[in-house]
Amino acid sequence: MEKNSNLWKIVFVASFIGLTVDGMDIQMLSLVMPSLIDEFVLDTKAAGWISTFSLLGMALGGILGGWLSDRFGRVKMMTYMMILFSVGTALLAFVQTYEQFIIVRFISAIGMGAEYSLATMLMAEYVKVKNRATIMGVLGSSYSLGYLVAVLLAGAILPEYGWRPLFLLSIFPVVVAIYIRVKVPEPTGWRLAKKQAKTSKVKKSNEWLALFRDKKVFTIFLLWILTSSLLQFGYYGVGTWLPTYIVKELGFNFKEMTGYLIGTYTASIFGKALAGWVANVIGRRWVFVIAGVSTAIMLPVIYFYQSPGNIIVLMTVLGFVYGAPYGVNATYLSESFPTYIRGTAVGAAYNTGRIGAAIAPILIGIIATSQSIGFGLAVLGISYAFMGLIPALFIKEKMYDTFENDTKGEMLEKEGVVGEEEVLAKEVLVQKPPTAANVSKE
Repeated sequence: MEKNSNLWKIVFVASFIGLTVDGMDIQMLSLVMPSLIDEFVLDTKAAGWISTFSLLGMALGGILGGWLSDRFGRVKMMTYMMILFSVGTALLAFVQTYEQFIIVRFISAIGMGAEYSLATMLMAEYVKVKNRATIMGVLGSSYSLGYLVAVLLAGAILPEYGWRPLFLLSIFPVVVAIYIRVKVPEPTGWRLAKKQAKTSKVKKSNEWLALFRDKKVFTIFLLWILTSSLLQFGYYGVGTWLPTYIVKELGFNFKEMTGYLIGTYTASIFGKALAGWVANVIGRRWVFVIAGVSTAIMLPVIYFYQSPGNIIVLMTVLGFVYGAPYGVNATYLSESFPTYIRGTAVGAAYNTGRIGAAIAPILIGIIATSQSIGFGLAVLGISYAFMGLIPALFIKEKMYDTFENDTKGEMLEKEGVVGEEEVLAKEVLVQKPPTAANVSKE
């Protein structure tokens, strides 16, 4: 237990740095989009395909990474995927055509998608339930910090040196990946599950078959796919087109645009961190719901009511609420599945959602050709509204306590307990029975 108590700090710092660079990369793509449009002579539809293929790569990476982490280890797969993302993104600085950019981006996005799922899941397995939502909320703010850093770097580099040097900066996570591989062991729960699988006389089920066989788990899995699709449809639609909307339709120059985005993403950092803290008080579910509904309101408000006098206030409020679901998403999602299939379930549920989200950038590009980018962003409010409705009605919180399971796992490991059926039986005990306090929160 002492080892886990100390290791979570290393996991947190390494994951925070890795996800910050992830966020930088996503935002850099949005910031350089006007430059890509000019250099490769693209229309809005073709530009939208760049983000769509990026999201498809992230979806594939997250699904494969989650499944492989159940098979070969959370830490091991996180290391490999961070290196793939880091090196692949740096190579974007050397592409010469639109087609080359899409291919390299798709490959590097595989590592990026896996890294997000694995880093957040690993963190959830190393932190006690009492502080988990707060710590995961702060971890979630790393993406917004990455957005903010990208804006600042783009303001300093892009006007003078162009877009290519920005992507070279993504090489840094290679160092973080090596550090993680050396310093961080696999979580106890995962190690125990693998140990029992080797010693058990009962053949271990394939993770996918186990996921589909349990009707309760499979139902939650389907609900999370739908929720994740709606969340990412809105989130990446806004993130991809907001900078272009500010420049092309609101008429601000690049320097003014970066100033507005700094305010938006600074607010998002606080929004995610605060969401995690509040989730420990009122619950993961209701923070998720409130943030979704609030964003659903703000997006059309900006489109219909923005003016030079209020745009900075509206965009700051939007930044605060539209990222807040990510302050609790990883905790809420990880606690919905048992350890032995958590990587497969979390990776597949969240990243199948990316496939749905991949439609958003190209859809707004299509809408922009007949209406406007601003109108397309307003339409995304519908996605956020339904994203909040589904968990409110159907997805309970804290179904499995990842850290408590690992604690029991350490005890079982020392006692020499063998047999997969015994392990899974012990894990069922981790699911907390409803109490008066829990029911009132739900």
